[in-house]
Amino acid sequence: MTFTEHQLTFDTKGHTIHNNQAFSPTDEWLVYDTRNQDGGIGGTAAIEMVNVKTGEIRLLYQTTNQTEFGPGVGAATFSPTQNRVLFIHGVRNANQQKPYDFDRRTGVAIDIDQPGKPIFLDARNVKPPFTPGALRGGTHAHYWSADGQWISFTYNDHPMNVLSKTNPAVKDLRVVGVMAPFGKVSVADDGSLENNPGELFSVVVTKATENPKPGSDEIDKAFDEGWIGSNGYLKPDGTRQKRAIAFQGNVRNKEGKTVTEIFVADLPGDLTQAADGQPLEGTETTRPNPPKGVQQRRITFTEHGAEGPRHWLRTPPDGSVIGFLAKDPSGTIQIFGVSPNGGTIRQLTRQPFPVQTTFNFSPDGRWLAYAADNSVFVTDLQNGDFRRLTPRSSDDAKPWNGIVWSNKGDQIAYNRYVTTEKGRFLQLFLLK
Repeated sequence: MTFTEHQLTFDTKGHTIHNNQAFSPTDEWLVYDTRNQDGGIGGTAAIEMVNVKTGEIRLLYQTTNQTEFGPGVGAATFSPTQNRVLFIHGVRNANQQKPYDFDRRTGVAIDIDQPGKPIFLDARNVKPPFTPGALRGGTHAHYWSADGQWISFTYNDHPMNVLSKTNPAVKDLRVVGVMAPFGKVSVADDGSLENNPGELFSVVVTKATENPKPGSDEIDKAFDEGWIGSNGYLKPDGTRQKRAIAFQGNVRNKEGKTVTEIFVADLPGDLTQAADGQPLEGTETTRPNPPKGVQQRRITFTEHGAEGPRHWLRTPPDGSVIGFLAKDPSGTIQIFGVSPNGGTIRQLTRQPFPVQTTFNFSPDGRWLAYAADNSVFVTDLQNGDFRRLTPRSSDDAKPWNGIVWSNKGDQIAYNRYVTTEKGRFLQLFLLK
């Protein structure tokens, strides 16, 4: 495996790539937002894409009335099956009094042949009566299933956030949700720009609680998830769970300390049915509930849990293993794997340098790509051999975001900071 590095963007602004699904279905385009650092979505105005062969840049979407307080856009991904880009969009009425925030954002799509025309995917309705299939807060870091039909995200609830300001027993807890094509969701337009209808039906699929019992499987945060496999995974009895999400959950160990463990949510084929007494949309004093048939399972029981830089859980196409970051016995951050069915945890990488970024499995499931020692690395999962694909960089020019495979597996995209006379800017790089 031999790659050559190419710098793809040169403009004096940021070009932030998301941690997955940045390539168009044919690998012709790379999508990005114009942030120049982590965070800062609220102050970011544009989503663009660049042609990986010609370097042509196209503006896909620009916010109106943009200020440092919002609305803001960012974290753009391509559908794996159509020329549609999805990204975080702050609530359109954002201002200094009501700025962009975790519970004030939604998922907006753009079809690349109709730039500037927003398609609101998840409906939002923050005032009672709430609407089944609509959310009441903010969605984030959207991730398409392999067939392009379902989309996962992390979620923060606005009514519960408001309630937490006056009731110390209530906390704004992050959870994981899914939107899927079970019919458009209608929400009345009250003129506030707070609410919007949605093309997809959206639900929360994980349970969180304010005060997890020490030693239990209860969590107070579900986050940084990933779809399991391109067609789910095989259960021990040989049947296939076709839709499932792996996510990180914060539990309390027996001493009451927070530990991040790996969880799985097995999803039913129909997300529109509520469990008895648990309305999908929640109430004024309770958060939204997972649909009937969702099964939430803890699959790791470790001493220290997942550790290292922020990362999203990822799996190869066959869904056989869930990758996550943790420390090896020497204290070095490596990539580990565990079956969606639970059981023994395996160490997948063994290079002497700690993993520095998010990681991704190659489309054929054979390789892991990530950054370590200020270089892009791959590990061959068949034999554990690791290879340095780029020369070691200085700290101020190291691979930064992404480490994203193309759909064909013949390119890897990522960010580096490049310093010029006009400043220091995140640029897009390709390994071909």
